Amino acid sequence: QKSSNRLPAIALGLLVGLGVYWFMGDPRKTESPSGTAPVGTGVTKALAKGALAGFIIHSQRKDVPVLEFADATGATKNLGQWKGRAVMLNLWATWCAPCRKEMPDLAKLQKQMGGADFEVVALSLDRKGAEASAAFLKETGADILTTYVEPAGKSLATLQALGLPATILIDRQGKEVGRLLGPADWAAPEVVELVKAVLAEK
Repeated sequence: QKSSNRLPAIALGLLVGLGVYWFMGDPRKTESPSGTAPVGTGVTKALAKGALAGFIIHSQRKDVPVLEFADATGATKNLGQWKGRAVMLNLWATWCAPCRKEMPDLAKLQKQMGGADFEVVALSLDRKGAEASAAFLKETGADILTTYVEPAGKSLATLQALGLPATILIDRQGKEVGRLLGPADWAAPEVVELVKAVLAEK
């Protein structure tokens, strides 16, 4: 009699288990949580923490619009020339107080992570041009960064950035991983972790 009473309970348990399996999916499969990047990239919203708490990581990446600017010699550049490398694009100007504060941290990030696979591209939108921008980088101890200028300031509208500073992380395929509007400690361990995750992508 007791064993027969247990049968409905066992059947109910199996039904509940199958329901959980159907709703949650196979626990042996690795799926990305809702709103995070696809599995295998290693770049998820969980990386937006600490110094990067305000960093917006996109669940769907889009191509970064074509940007044209110049280096200190006046040679024309565009972001397409960095394809195959990850880029931390920072928009700034000499009159921007938060830019002055964060520029040394961007220089530290370049010193630690810069190379054949990654570069901090600090793009000055200052109307005074390359000479004033280069002097600013030297004054703030950030002259390890290459001087890039776009005095017309069209990049703000092109990238739909609301103000300065604005920083955008771009993957090897030229797609926007995410962005942060406003200053941050770009030398923090969380930033290095994020950059390494992007560099680990194939």
